[in-house]
Amino acid sequence: MTSKTVAELLKADFKSEDIDIKGWVRTFRANRFIALNDGSSLQNIQCVVDFENTDEKILKRITTGAAVHIKGQLTESQGKGQSVEIKVEQITILGDSDPETYPIQPKKHSFEFLRENAHLRTRTNTFSAVMRLRSTLSFAIHKYFNDNGFYYMHTPIITGSDAEGAGEMFRVTGLDPKNPPLTEDGKVDYKEDFFGKETNLTVSGQLEAEAYAMSLGKVYTFGPTFRAENSNTSRHLAEFWMIEPEVAFMDLAGNMDLAEDFMKSVLEYILEHNREDLEFLEQRLLEEEKTKPQAERSEMSLIEKLKFVVDNNFKRVSYTEAIDILKNSKPNKKKQFNYIIEEWGADLQSEHERFLVEKHFKRPVIIFDYPANIKAFYMRLNEDGKTVRAMDILFPGIGEMVGGSQREERLEVLKEKMKALEIDEEELWWYLDLRKYGTAVHSGFGLGFERLVMFVTGMGNIRDVIPFPRTPQNADF
Repeated sequence: MTSKTVAELLKADFKSEDIDIKGWVRTFRANRFIALNDGSSLQNIQCVVDFENTDEKILKRITTGAAVHIKGQLTESQGKGQSVEIKVEQITILGDSDPETYPIQPKKHSFEFLRENAHLRTRTNTFSAVMRLRSTLSFAIHKYFNDNGFYYMHTPIITGSDAEGAGEMFRVTGLDPKNPPLTEDGKVDYKEDFFGKETNLTVSGQLEAEAYAMSLGKVYTFGPTFRAENSNTSRHLAEFWMIEPEVAFMDLAGNMDLAEDFMKSVLEYILEHNREDLEFLEQRLLEEEKTKPQAERSEMSLIEKLKFVVDNNFKRVSYTEAIDILKNSKPNKKKQFNYIIEEWGADLQSEHERFLVEKHFKRPVIIFDYPANIKAFYMRLNEDGKTVRAMDILFPGIGEMVGGSQREERLEVLKEKMKALEIDEEELWWYLDLRKYGTAVHSGFGLGFERLVMFVTGMGNIRDVIPFPRTPQNADF
């Protein structure tokens, strides 16, 4: 007897055959029709029970959420909605199921309620679609880099440096919190700690990736990163995943080429391989849009946004030119922006980024050559002494998607920038070594994976695109 998934049965050309399948009951109606789902597809397959010849005790245990093992005959469906169904010959209930307390009932649940039941929320259509897309995106990312000659490296999760300079990091320690060793001046003596120094969970794998790029040529990281930012917005997580490629001998122009090609390739893969899930989430989003005021509704559907990125060449514009456009724009002059652009040096907000993409250029935008004082220390200083070779890629509906730069490869310039920002050279001695021994132009970028999943799925809250979100006061699972 052939064991197959729901997805395989619904896609294959029909032929009558014996079937062995396992899954979870979505609904059971009239003591006869089981809607069975095993996570392989958005769709359920109907299983028809011969209730007259089935033990009544078993019938009572076929409830929403129950796991079952069904053996039977695949036949042409007599009803509407799908071409095949399973005529049940034998059904076994696997494990226990309590219909009185099972929280995921066949009705509409709020996302907040489902977050409280994150261990079960993927049994709903929305979250099963989101997580299948997340899985495919992850594969597409690895495939792209593998196909293009990159080496995958695992950067440290525990670090003694702060790549972003943000200072909002989770401390890692083995010291007794009630009685830590102290120095003579009463401070915690981290020399007595496990690593002999103060250590934290990483906010980025970039610095270590640079080291490997300067020997292997092209590398990328794709791993968990952490920020101890006490923020409860729909865009922040304490634990999230980052994709960070680094390439030796590549300048800013090459970095922009790589990032554009990468984003288009990954989204093309999704459009080709997850159409059913995308169409379902698009329909969900359309229904959600109807509840919003007209002015807040998106001008593009979910799939149109993905095609907008894939089908258009990205517009490249300097920060200085972007500021001039924004200063002279109608929403800025009429003070419709929440953050009015008044002078060069302003940090662009999401509303500005979206205006450039959706209203002005009507295509994805890459802004480059940002003011040095609003960017990180490791970005290469331009000849004008006031801008750095940084770039951000802006997408419709979400604003910044990718941030990257050509890295500062000149030892003395990097030292001066670190000194100005009071970054200890001794902490990053090995990073400075990369500028002493065989230094060369090199570049890279970072992409927050959950931000990409939000864009692809249309979900409005970042907590709904990661299996078990970690946020302030929330580490339940």
